Amino acid sequence: MTGERILLVEDTPELRSHLADEVLRPAGYDVITAQDGAEGFTLARDLEPDAIISGYEMPRVNGLSMLEALRETGMQVPFILMTAEGSEALAVRALRMGVSDYLIKPFHDSELLQALQDALRRHWTRRITDQVPEQLLQANRQLEQRLRELDTLVTIGKRVTGQLDLAQVLSQVVQAAVEVTGAESGSLMLVEPGTNELYQVASTGEAQDAGASLRLPIADSLAGRVVQTQQPLVLAGDELQKIKTSYLFRALAYVPLLLKNRVIGVLGVTTRQEIRPFEHHTIRLLGLMADFAAIAIENARLYAATEKERDTLNTILRDTEDSIIVVDNDGKVLFVNPAACRTFNLSASRTQGRPLAEVIDHREVVELFDKEARSGRSRRTEIALSDGRYLHAQLTIVRGVGRVVVMQDITHLKELDRIKSEFVTTVSHDLRSPLTSILGYIELVRRSGPLNAQQQMFLDRIVSSVQSITALISDLLELGKIEAGFDEDREPVCLAKVFRDAIETLRPSWEAKRHTVQVRLPDDAPPVLGNPLRLRQVANNLLENAIKYTPDGGQIRVMLETEGDFQVVRVADTGIGIAPKDLPYIFDKFYRADEAIEHYDGTGLGLSIVKGIVERHNGRIWVDSQVGQGTVFTIMLPNHTSSA
Repeated sequence: MTGERILLVEDTPELRSHLADEVLRPAGYDVITAQDGAEGFTLARDLEPDAIISGYEMPRVNGLSMLEALRETGMQVPFILMTAEGSEALAVRALRMGVSDYLIKPFHDSELLQALQDALRRHWTRRITDQVPEQLLQANRQLEQRLRELDTLVTIGKRVTGQLDLAQVLSQVVQAAVEVTGAESGSLMLVEPGTNELYQVASTGEAQDAGASLRLPIADSLAGRVVQTQQPLVLAGDELQKIKTSYLFRALAYVPLLLKNRVIGVLGVTTRQEIRPFEHHTIRLLGLMADFAAIAIENARLYAATEKERDTLNTILRDTEDSIIVVDNDGKVLFVNPAACRTFNLSASRTQGRPLAEVIDHREVVELFDKEARSGRSRRTEIALSDGRYLHAQLTIVRGVGRVVVMQDITHLKELDRIKSEFVTTVSHDLRSPLTSILGYIELVRRSGPLNAQQQMFLDRIVSSVQSITALISDLLELGKIEAGFDEDREPVCLAKVFRDAIETLRPSWEAKRHTVQVRLPDDAPPVLGNPLRLRQVANNLLENAIKYTPDGGQIRVMLETEGDFQVVRVADTGIGIAPKDLPYIFDKFYRADEAIEHYDGTGLGLSIVKGIVERHNGRIWVDSQVGQGTVFTIMLPNHTSSA
């Protein structure tokens, strides 16, 4: 219980100030102080406090003498005695005189508050017992008032969350504040950034006459004081007579609109009739109304910001030349931008909410979304259009929304790549003959007579360089064949056998480095439809990389699993790993990480060949890696039964 009037009688100024200002008033009590028993008796008789807290040892009249005098007048009020003596005789005497509680100094502040609460509770319980009929009526009236207040708060809460018209919501908040507090007029003012002023945005009663023209300086106004202190302001009667105001108010109350510990405005109510100040409970209700107003203002700000961002996003999506399609988690179209409509001959109004397969007849686009749904991962691919153009499609999963595909026209890049590939293939063919001749002449030099050590070293370096160039040319020719679509013959292939054979073929290599190879390759897994030689090439390349980039004594794991309509192969090692900056580019032609270039031989085409073969088999490949811990390459190929 708070709000009760407490008389504090204590002759020690420090203790009296501490208990009044730091203990009782912060707890919500109205405190009157007296410095001795004589003054305490007079104040208690005249002001009739709800409880008395008194010291015992005081000049003129001590605490128990004051209590005895009050009892003789017929005053029955809770009385708490504070003493440093603490004798049993004093305690017995105090309790016989009707002291509610007995505290021995020094005591903790919480002990005093608890003793006061208990004393008041017992006192009010006795009074209720003595006046049941009247108290029941009073309680019923208070309950009805609380229900009306609660209903008003619920109504305002619904309006705040259900309406976007800020002016209307704030006007309703002001009207509700006036009704709940029993005031005659009310107003709501907001802080204007940059001007250090308050301006009125909603009002009722006499405050409405000023309208939107009312502006108050924060530095020199009652409402401005609330902004500066961030605390409610309640004035009544003589307190207002000392202040110059535009209206002859008898009572007023202002509360701050707080948002993230910052005052953004002030809600106020005033009356000409009442002299008494607004009660503590009323101020709390007014504070709740101010909170509702702050929420409404923030909602309006967030809505305006969201609308602006949405308009900006719509403008970007509408004007971009990239084709964009968005579907939800059920595969229904959420958004198609104008570029996509032009590319696939769609009508934006007729696609909304319909399954993607019903609105677009391009098989590759539908399969792009379908494969992603089954694999659960983002992916990218190329899409060929009927007019000869090519699109690079990047599909991304957006949690809580669905899937988004962005398609860029790469026709000119494809043409450049074709020209480059033709040039590389031609040059590669032309280089093979002279390189073969170089190796032949080197062999003739060796047979022509004895060579010294330095000459032998030079010839060995020449042979090594020629072999490296020959390997590069072979890889380029292989990549050219794959990109040109050669070796299109397909048959059911058991991936378990392909990888098992590759592991056995490479046994000398991984045994020489003392690697441990663990396999999980079930023979009963469904076959895939593919070219056996090309799939064997994929297995060899991935295993050779795992062996090469794993330090001696490492571990290599090869696992085959069936996931839905796909066969998933993972080749994992405990090697040097791949840096995050290199991961996006490792499947690019000729790309090699810095550490690989420095310590390991290679052409930078092996993974490009693997990626090309996998994609020619309607599959996907991706990599997960951590530097110093190892790498996992994952291949996903469709089952023969699902692709037939």
